[in-house]
Amino acid sequence: MVVNTGIIPSTFRRLDEVRFRFVSHQAIIVLDFGSQYTQLIARRLRELSVYSEVWSPDTPADAIRQRQPVGIILSGGPKSVSEPGAPKCDPRVYELGVPVLGICYGMQLMADALGGRVAPAAQREFGHATVSILGKRDPAKCDDGREARKGVAVADADALFVDVPDEIRVWASHGDFVVAAPSGFAVVATSANAPIAAMSDPRRGLYAILFHPEVVHTERGLEILRNFAFGICGCTGDWTMAAFVDEATARIRRQVGSGRIVCALSGGVDSTVAALILHRAVSEQLTCIFVDNGLLRLNEASQIRKRFERLHLPVVFVDASTLFLDRLTGIVDPETKRKIIGATFIDVFETEAAKLGQVDFLAQGTLYPDVIESVAIVGQSAVIKSHHNVGGLPARMRMQLVEPLRELFKDEVRVVGRELGLDEEFVVRQPFPGPGLAVRILGEVTAERLRLLRLADAIVAEEMRRDSWYARLWQSFAVLLPVQSVGVMGDERTYEYTAAIRAVESRDGMTADWARLPHDLLARVSSRIVNEVKGINRIVYDISSKPPSTIEWE
Repeated sequence: MVVNTGIIPSTFRRLDEVRFRFVSHQAIIVLDFGSQYTQLIARRLRELSVYSEVWSPDTPADAIRQRQPVGIILSGGPKSVSEPGAPKCDPRVYELGVPVLGICYGMQLMADALGGRVAPAAQREFGHATVSILGKRDPAKCDDGREARKGVAVADADALFVDVPDEIRVWASHGDFVVAAPSGFAVVATSANAPIAAMSDPRRGLYAILFHPEVVHTERGLEILRNFAFGICGCTGDWTMAAFVDEATARIRRQVGSGRIVCALSGGVDSTVAALILHRAVSEQLTCIFVDNGLLRLNEASQIRKRFERLHLPVVFVDASTLFLDRLTGIVDPETKRKIIGATFIDVFETEAAKLGQVDFLAQGTLYPDVIESVAIVGQSAVIKSHHNVGGLPARMRMQLVEPLRELFKDEVRVVGRELGLDEEFVVRQPFPGPGLAVRILGEVTAERLRLLRLADAIVAEEMRRDSWYARLWQSFAVLLPVQSVGVMGDERTYEYTAAIRAVESRDGMTADWARLPHDLLARVSSRIVNEVKGINRIVYDISSKPPSTIEWE
């Protein structure tokens, strides 16, 4: 639940193992050059039932060869290939004999490494652009008339654009462009500002595009990735959540053996699904610990207790709400809040775990996006914020980590939950931050502010469910701002807090857009909060997207 990478830096062990070894599945490796969209590439491939992993860009070609991927993707990135210190990949990557797709920076890197020419664009392309696909040829033949190689449905220069219209709107984000393609490459697409918007050398299995197919703003982007995965790499689509459950269960049994394991339960979907897999794997060797940190939503602690009893999970419940609130007194910095909450959780959890006797393993519901956002150990991506369950364990806790869901994205976890028989209402439960309401209260966390936010947030949830918006949204919640303003109620002056409503739509939480909620729904939410929550007299609606904002306010 709340193990934080930044709590005690001097005593923490880094998690070096970030490459996930589902070697029985075909895999496409994504080399991360720093794009905030890198994780979306992996996610879109997973949607196609193709397993994918995000690796560091400087991974030696020999290590990649050992993994035996069926394809490699070079991600986008914020740098220019001509900048000092710009990330590079091992040049032998292009000689591994597996298809390589360069995206944006990845295309520029491929061109630069193989003898092409990259230069600053006269006009930077950021946002929507129109790409024209050049004349298509016989998909069964290569340029010289040879039959397409075995296992590849289409091997000509247009293989990426099979069943894609001749003109598509795409999402571009680049300041450089390829002036001249390397020898052996054909130009297969162009745009108004980029003379080479896509290029390929099918004989060597090298393909590149100057836009982002992984972003939903690119028309037919998923088809382009499908063409690469299935048509070029020969994938069969063998990555399913049913197979994951069986493999994760077997993997946990091998790792844990006869050891004792404790699982940190937060009450959310992630930790609950992790606990169910663990219980399936080791049964009586598992004890779950739920720590009530006092930062939960209205009546949530009692609801969680009832839910776990129905699931027949072995759970120890600990009420530490007073301790957490005391330690947060006077704290306003969001990162400091996260670290205090994480450190306090460890103190409480360690005390409770010690009561169980010898414990060998700690399990938690870490997800793949947690890893990517928290620590820049998979490529060049910037650290966005420290996550509550990423980084390692304090050295004094002589336990090994077990993270059954570390390879999965959020929506994959929900599918696993359904596979394990969780109620649909619980499976579609919106994500809730590990530090709880502390990061939805800007400024100091106090008992009174928690009371206000709990009541306001409960109204938001009730109204979203009433109008059938709850399941359609990624998240919807209230935020309490450290701002008081003048109002009038019952002909009397008020001077009370402002609450913000946040509602976003997303497929995986890595990018999100603010929800265009009906005005009458927003009006009802606003009216109820102002009338029912004494202490709040003003409501605002957050219309920022991620990026540039994050979903949570802290």
